[in-house]
Amino acid sequence: MGLPSRPVAGSRGGGVLILGGTAEARALAAELVPSGMRVVSSLAGRVTNPRLPVGEVREGGFGGAEGLARWIVAEKIERLVDATHPFAERMSASAAEAAALAGVPLLVLRRPGWREGPGDRWRRVPSLAAAAEELGRAFPGGRVFLTTGRRSLPVFAGLTSMWFLARSVDPPEPPVPANAHVVLDRGPYTVEGERALIGGYRLDVLVTKDSGGAMTSAKLVAARETGLPVIMVDRPPPPAGVRLVESAGAAAAWVQTG
Repeated sequence: MGLPSRPVAGSRGGGVLILGGTAEARALAAELVPSGMRVVSSLAGRVTNPRLPVGEVREGGFGGAEGLARWIVAEKIERLVDATHPFAERMSASAAEAAALAGVPLLVLRRPGWREGPGDRWRRVPSLAAAAEELGRAFPGGRVFLTTGRRSLPVFAGLTSMWFLARSVDPPEPPVPANAHVVLDRGPYTVEGERALIGGYRLDVLVTKDSGGAMTSAKLVAARETGLPVIMVDRPPPPAGVRLVESAGAAAAWVQTG
């Protein structure tokens, strides 16, 4: 979590705390702020120049679940929404623990995952480690389009016989695969652009996480159109016993009406 907190605006008590810098988190803040309620969005501070939501913004960690619970109590937060990335498993677990400690209701906001359609050639795997194993088994010596994020690259560093086109928003830290070309880019992407990457780099397989959403789905369309097989990493389940919604509108209704 790393960075110290940096309040950007506002000091009123009460309201809602939204965890995450996702598009859904920003959409939820945009729906709630006009109502006049206090809306605080918390960003982990891991991405350079993140897109900021409207309302108050807090950057940096809380010091684990207990620190988050203390902050919720001190700021008199009345509702907590976990709108973090679908693969932010540790943060979701901390949010659930903090909500229980602070005695506030918790909602998980997750965009729907992707679904395989006609013409797709997907192989679903339960984890990044399983994705690396599947690559080594089914595509030895292959050319891989790796879009699982910069923090995942060490998982694939042992696949020395393969060549990787790795894409991330910020530069990755070592270790990275020895035969890797890293492209720094941020979505949304186009089908034409993804198709050009697949053809231009003569790629054999796409590895991605089931993040869902439209911003990065163009690669799946391009893979379908070009016949490229896809290794799809399944997302972890949300914390047990926590209500889940798939849209900012449904989350806003929960915040405002309970």
